[in-house]
Amino acid sequence: MKNLGAGNGRCWEFNQARAGRNTDKGLASQAGRLILGIGGVILISQASLYAGDGSTALSPSPSPSPAAYQPFIPGLIDAFGQALTSPAYTPPQPGSTPTPRRGYAAPFDSPPFFTSDFQIGGTQIIGDPGEATVWPLMKAIYGSGTFGQWLKDHRINLYGWVDGGYNVSSSSHNNNPMAYDLRPDQPELDQFVVYLERLADEYQTDHIDFGFRISALYGLDYRYTIAKGLFSSQLLKYNEYYGIDMPMVYLDLYIPWVADGMNIRIGRYISLPDIEAQLAPNNPMYTHSILYTFDPYTQQGVMASIKLNPNWTIQLGVSAGNDQSIWDSSARLTGTAMVQWISPNNMDSVYIGINSINDGEYSYNNLQDYVGTWTHKFNDVVNTQTEAWYMYMKGVPGIGWAPEWAVVNYTFFRLSKNTYLNIRNEYFDDASGQRTGVKDVYSEHAIGLTWWPNSITTIRPEIRFERAYQRESYDNHTRKNQVSFNCDMIIHF
Repeated sequence: MKNLGAGNGRCWEFNQARAGRNTDKGLASQAGRLILGIGGVILISQASLYAGDGSTALSPSPSPSPAAYQPFIPGLIDAFGQALTSPAYTPPQPGSTPTPRRGYAAPFDSPPFFTSDFQIGGTQIIGDPGEATVWPLMKAIYGSGTFGQWLKDHRINLYGWVDGGYNVSSSSHNNNPMAYDLRPDQPELDQFVVYLERLADEYQTDHIDFGFRISALYGLDYRYTIAKGLFSSQLLKYNEYYGIDMPMVYLDLYIPWVADGMNIRIGRYISLPDIEAQLAPNNPMYTHSILYTFDPYTQQGVMASIKLNPNWTIQLGVSAGNDQSIWDSSARLTGTAMVQWISPNNMDSVYIGINSINDGEYSYNNLQDYVGTWTHKFNDVVNTQTEAWYMYMKGVPGIGWAPEWAVVNYTFFRLSKNTYLNIRNEYFDDASGQRTGVKDVYSEHAIGLTWWPNSITTIRPEIRFERAYQRESYDNHTRKNQVSFNCDMIIHF
């Protein structure tokens, strides 16, 4: 999930500073470190690929003969060539056997939709075998040698994407509170992301399994994932526009014998609720709703998700607080409790609960967050998703009690096997001005298209209109309205 500046529980004064200046101190060195780190992973992998590896797989599968292996670079070129000429979505063949799954089938086709399942965070889908998509980079590594085969046998996956975009805005100073492209009329590298992960097999019920994810992000969007105490000086001290973050570093432990299965997640993970997501491929549009911009982004702690039966899943967890590192002085013990219900016909889902609760006293982003989402699937072409939250903080300097509430609706229309249209409408009441820096009521309306021209490319144009009803809250407090055209492109590797 997400959030903005610093100071007043991440208040407007800091957000203005980040929109108004860019010191870019250490930018080159940060980019260099990230690139060297990624390069190191690939080089180590390649050294092992060509040196060979005699390891025995935990779950052995027949290995290709050496003659079947292909050197990494030619294999990578072939993998990208195939991906660029393959459709994103291929309908299942008549009579084909679907992937086995305990519980209900995935309600949505992804792609083209941004997700295949109903909203639930902090866990894998319990009952799903966890068969990951193999993108071109990993396809080339898997086919390069014995070490690649070892990685495949052990379900280890390395992949990522590049996301860049552009906006044309009626504002000239900044686009706040629109996110994430806060600078008007400018191209941005939004995200360069790499994942190293293993998905647990949570379909089987005969043994404990584990998974993990280590993520690295570089780009403008680090500003909306950063946690205090972890690389946070880039934003909180130097206000750099571009930076690095590791929004997810966690271990999953799957225990099949608790109810219909239990997943325990330990580490740094994305805050549980929300239709939207910080990571571009998992977000329904290029830009984000105001609702999503101002609620919690990540948490560091332990989350237990227990699937009681196909319809009900409960989640209980503790963390160091919203966008806090456990070692930071602002950290405090914070609870989370969520419930997911899926209807027997697999057409509706309700996901509701308390994302973060403690004493509620003023501290860095110490929001008390009560949230719920409802999704309804009309058919394979049309579905609608609605989210609402109420948040507050106590004892905010100059304000005292600081509440806010918001609601957003997305309605999706599948236009073809590789394209969908979506419409977003929202209402946001910053009753005390603590989140946006202006005590105002906002509405925001957007219509966008998501198109997959091939299996690794996503293009998302949209047009967006937003209004502040009580004050001139846009463009450095000079306008009540803002109109923008926004478009990005995601390329997976």
